[in-house]
Amino acid sequence: MAGTAKPYGTGDGTSPGEAVFVPAQDNGGEEDAGYLLSMVSHGATQGSELLVLDARDMTRIAAVEMPQRVPAGVHGSWVPDQQG
Repeated sequence: MAGTAKPYGTGDGTSPGEAVFVPAQDNGGEEDAGYLLSMVSHGATQGSELLVLDARDMTRIAAVEMPQRVPAGVHGSWVPDQQG
């Protein structure tokens, strides 16, 4: 879908963080085959979740509730396992 954009809403009162792209293990040569991971904060007194989206079509794969609130602005990087 080159040249297109598709927004993804996380709901009122939420703050999604910067997404990190994780390539699929078997991407079949597709540049966008993989996942987007984003921490979503649900307000200062509520929890957080790790949101997992399919990078190709922005469909929700999973949401993992964190055991405690993760402050907004936390950044991460995906580092693949060393093959050896």
